[in-house]
Amino acid sequence: MSKTIKAEDLKSTIMDYLENYVEDIEDDVVDVTDKLTKEAVKEVKQNSPRGKGTREKPYYAGWTRQKEKSKHRYTIKIHNKTNYQLTHLLEFSHATRNGGRTKAIPHIRPIEEKYKKLYEQNIITAIRRR
Repeated sequence: MSKTIKAEDLKSTIMDYLENYVEDIEDDVVDVTDKLTKEAVKEVKQNSPRGKGTREKPYYAGWTRQKEKSKHRYTIKIHNKTNYQLTHLLEFSHATRNGGRTKAIPHIRPIEEKYKKLYEQNIITAIRRR
């Protein structure tokens, strides 16, 4: 590319540059999102309670991530694929049959808050690099 641009080519040159810039930012966002969600799933699996029972698919092993991508939107949802019903009950406690309450085991929210901060920091760093 030459250092001088003709006046009639200025618009297309600026548009090309901006499109490339947006694509680079989108690639960085995808990379950061993939990396951090993999780490978050690992950590949730490690911190999830291990029950005394013998389930075929235990609660802690069911954590996974689901990707969705549209034109300018990239989303990853972390959820428990096998025992999704237990997440709220374990995180916030629940009533028992005899009128008591179980003890809450907060294992999702602390990790969520940690990775929200990390995600924000990493996205800002990736954008500033460009």
